[in-house]
This record gives sequence, structure tokens and C-alpha cells, in this order.
Amino acid sequence: MLTASKPKFIYDEAGTKTEVIIALTDFEKYMQLLEDAEDVYLYDQAKQEDDGSYISFREMKTRLGFNG
Repeated sequence: MLTASKPKFIYDEAGTKTEVIIALTDFEKYMQLLEDAEDVYLYDQAKQEDDGSYISFREMKTRLGFNG
């Protein structure tokens, strides 16, 4: 479970919250969660686009010009 310290808010002249200050450790946890979620999203996208056709590593090297 993610436990976070209490954030501090910055308000504009109208009293609207405009910014938030969080602990660095909390920020790092949130960034890791976002990266993990992005990885899942990209995996799901790749699976949807998979048409079942594949080429060998040798063929990919040839297509990319790494013949040597």
C-alpha cells in the first residue's frame, strides 16, 4: 500500500490551489507507479497491434543495414 506524507498546497490570490509540495520519496513512488502504468499501457497497445507475423533477428539486421 502506498502511504504518503501530508502534502502542502500553494494558493493563488483568489484562494485556489495552484501547486502542491510533496516529499521527494512520495514523488519517486508516484513516478514509479506512473512508469509501471505506462509499461502496461504500451504492452497492451503492442498486443492489440500484433498481427502474428514475425521476422528473424537476422532478417531484422539486414533490413536495418547491419549486414556485417
